[in-house]
Amino acid sequence: MEEDDKPRLSRLTALITQLQSKRIVTAKYLAERHNVSVRTIYRDIRALEKSGIPIITEEGKGYSIMEGYHLPPVLFTEDEANALITMEQLVIKNKDQSLVENVSGAIEKIKAILRYSQKGNADLLTDRVYFGGNNNEEKTSDNLMQLQSAIIHFQVLKIEYHSSEKKRTTRDIEPFAIYSINGNFLLIAFCRLRNDFRAFRIDFIESLVPQNETFTPHDMTLKEYFEKYVKNQ
Repeated sequence: MEEDDKPRLSRLTALITQLQSKRIVTAKYLAERHNVSVRTIYRDIRALEKSGIPIITEEGKGYSIMEGYHLPPVLFTEDEANALITMEQLVIKNKDQSLVENVSGAIEKIKAILRYSQKGNADLLTDRVYFGGNNNEEKTSDNLMQLQSAIIHFQVLKIEYHSSEKKRTTRDIEPFAIYSINGNFLLIAFCRLRNDFRAFRIDFIESLVPQNETFTPHDMTLKEYFEKYVKNQ
C-alpha cells in the first residue's frame, strides 16, 4: 500500500511544512513529492482540516494555509542543518552585499531553533567548509535584494548604468528576472530607453532609485525570454 511507503504521520507533517513554504500548492505537486496518488493527498488534506489546520482550497488552483497561521518550526535533521551551513558558506563568497547579509541573517534565525547538540556541530562545520573563488570576499554590488523586491511588486526603477563599453546612461526599467552566469548576476528588464528587453550586469548599476510607478506584468515566462532573446545569439 502507498501508506507503507512513507508513514502517514511523517507525510502529514511534511505537508504542513510545504503548505507553509509556498503561497499555493497543487495536489499533483504534493502527490509527486511524496510518491502517492492524488487521492491520497485529498485524504491527507481532509485529515489536516479535521485536526484544525486552516487550509484554504482554491478551486482549480490548489491549497494554501490561512494567512497569519503558523505552526512552531519543525526540528531539522542533521543532514538538513549541515546543508544550510554549507549554503551559508557558499553565499558568503557571493559578490552582492545585500544577498550575503540577508542569507546570513536568515540562517542565524534558523540556527536559533536547532537542537542544542546540533548547534555545536553547526559551529564546527562552519569552520570546516571552504569554497574557493572570490577569496578576498570582494563585494561589487548591493542591489540584489532591492531588485528582487521590484520584480515581485512590478515597480519601475531609474538606474544609472555603466556598461562594459564604459558608457554611462540613465534608464527607466521594468525589472523582469534575475539570473547568474560566470559568477555575475544579470538583471533582465524591459528598458524604456531602448523599448525592448535588455540584460544588465547588476554590478554595473551605479545607482538605483525606485519610482512611484508600477507597470503591467509582462506576459512572458523566463523560458520564453531565453528562447526569444538568447537561444539564437
